[in-house]
Amino acid sequence: MAGLRVFVSSTCYDLSVIRSQLRIFIQSLGHEPLMSDYSDLLYDPRLHTHTSCVDEVATADIVVLIVGARFGGKTVPEALAKLDFDLLKKESKSTESLTKKENLSVTQLEILKAVESGIPVFTFVDSSVWHDHALYEKNKDKPIINDISFPSIEKAETASFIFEFINFLRHRARGNSVYTFSKLQDIEDTLRRQWSSLFQKLIQEQRSKAFEAKRLDNLTEQFEDLKTAILTSIGTTNERDVARGVVRFRRLIDFVRALGLKDHNFLIRGHHPWDELLHYAEIEKVLDAAELPEEFIFHRRNFGPRPRMFLIKNDGTFFELRTSPDFFHSLSLEWEAFMELPEDTREIIVDALSEMRPGMGPLRYIREPFDYHVNKWLHQEHLLKDIDDSDDESGHS
Repeated sequence: MAGLRVFVSSTCYDLSVIRSQLRIFIQSLGHEPLMSDYSDLLYDPRLHTHTSCVDEVATADIVVLIVGARFGGKTVPEALAKLDFDLLKKESKSTESLTKKENLSVTQLEILKAVESGIPVFTFVDSSVWHDHALYEKNKDKPIINDISFPSIEKAETASFIFEFINFLRHRARGNSVYTFSKLQDIEDTLRRQWSSLFQKLIQEQRSKAFEAKRLDNLTEQFEDLKTAILTSIGTTNERDVARGVVRFRRLIDFVRALGLKDHNFLIRGHHPWDELLHYAEIEKVLDAAELPEEFIFHRRNFGPRPRMFLIKNDGTFFELRTSPDFFHSLSLEWEAFMELPEDTREIIVDALSEMRPGMGPLRYIREPFDYHVNKWLHQEHLLKDIDDSDDESGHS
């Protein structure tokens, strides 16, 4: 199997020695370095070289960034168009470096593409640059900042561009580790430890995943053995059908009980289609959360990661169903199967399950009107957006 494709991103002229030695280190580990100064990248003749560099980053497995004294050349609009800056602004609390896109260098664009693509970035900042960055942070809000000459930065006018980009990386929500170095050995030692630990963690996670899968398989097998033993110990065919029905329709009966039907004979007598059940439960409309306006951002804030459906009653109140449309559809199929059973069998199943304590089902009744809750969610979302906007502004100050 081929080794990892490791993209090395940095200015070339001031860091050429480190880059050449780092190339040997990466190859010694059995990985493939991707470096512009060694013709490892594809330079599409139809594109600007900056654009080609951005495209090539997306093919890498890992990116190593080295920050030194030079800023490098500013990038071209063609390459800028390759990035989704709205998405990138959500990746970090410090986005000052993204406010003036025309000031980004091709090296910075490579890193932004890696961040956008979810590629791990290992950042190394020269110790002298890191020291001057601390000085910059303490004084950047003072008028004097433009008069300070930072010894570690080759061109004074590029200092803020370099330091603010370091801030973008440091304040990412994840993958925000930044390492300092004074010699190549520092970079090699860090990468060796980090890659080895990451590999070890992946092995442990894979082992844990396999163990959990095996444990679940064993539990499933034990459950099936237990169910088989119970069913075979039951004498008549009708009793076995009842036992199977109790196991199969428990989830359905829990759902129907949660609807609060006026008379449970509706489950037992006659043959009623699914739509008639909803009508009997006074359900006027079934709504998937995905059908609601996008500004509610349900999955992120109001509802968390789980999908939602709403069963709206005639009086405007509603049930919140914490599950997907597929689950709701499966309940309708189970209902049809339940209706096919003889009435006496259905009665025994309902009686047996009614004596059991209902499980923590996904259905929750809200006594307030659905429209009221929609307006409340919308109001909360606007408040949260205002807070986010104020946080962004404070982060830029």
